Amino acid sequence: MTGLSRTSADLDPRRRRILYRCWHRGIREMDLVFGSFAEAEIAGLSDVELDEFEAIMAEEDHDLHAWITGAQVLPEERDTPLFARVAAYKPDFDPVTKASLEARLGKPQ
Repeated sequence: MTGLSRTSADLDPRRRRILYRCWHRGIREMDLVFGSFAEAEIAGLSDVELDEFEAIMAEEDHDLHAWITGAQVLPEERDTPLFARVAAYKPDFDPVTKASLEARLGKPQ
């Protein structure tokens, strides 16, 4: 997925704003993580979960990327079930190379 695929017409203004912000973070990898999560989950989040989600979104993209990929230890205050749900939407961050494609698709015959 490379961008918004769900309509926001059925969302209240707060959820619309969050959904937009999820797809326009500044680092494409974080757009994919947060955008994918928001498209799937935003309509069902409670107000308390929305508060926490906005707090997570306020973190720096570089920190979020490091926590989600495991490059840095997740701070205790972010080690929550909601953060785990967001992190579960991480795309494959491995660089695409000829070797990685051959490994995935099998060696060309």
